[in-house]
Amino acid sequence: MIKLIVGLGNPGPQYEKTRHNAGFLFLDQLVSNYSGAWRQESKFHGSLASCVINAQKILLLKPSTFMNNSGQAVNSIAHYYKITPEQILVVHDELDFIAGIIKLKKGGGHAGHNGLRDIIAHLSSKDFYRLRVGIDRPSAGKPVADYVLSKPSKIEMTAILEGFYRVDVVMATLISANIRSAMNELNTKIK
Repeated sequence: MIKLIVGLGNPGPQYEKTRHNAGFLFLDQLVSNYSGAWRQESKFHGSLASCVINAQKILLLKPSTFMNNSGQAVNSIAHYYKITPEQILVVHDELDFIAGIIKLKKGGGHAGHNGLRDIIAHLSSKDFYRLRVGIDRPSAGKPVADYVLSKPSKIEMTAILEGFYRVDVVMATLISANIRSAMNELNTKIK
């Protein structure tokens, strides 16, 4: 059962709605859909909200430590609430999927994603769930760092928001004890 959903991104207005902030965008949508409210929590190094989904209270965290240091925030809240890695869902941008493709998986490596790398290091575990939000790759010759820190086109943003809607449809199943069912449904519906 998922108890904590962490969205990855960078704090500050210059990063709002950039590709790298896909995790923040997802959590903002979730808070809006489930009537949550953000509050800054310095002891957790980020913004915290809670939502009730399918009669279960779920904590939501947006680290304020910048992407590459996300593990500090995740570890502090997980330790405080005694949440195991298997009860954590991390939402992050994914270069290997086109915009709008969203897939769920458990465990695995960081695939070069520095936010995931830092979370794995701080939790000493790879066994958390990941909701991978497709942002596509930059065109040949364009630096990846510049690309992920830029805003998606209107068409790409629409595709990403449609992907969020597809996740919302399976959200109750996703946070329940039947995560495998949500994974199968989400991953087979979205090609």
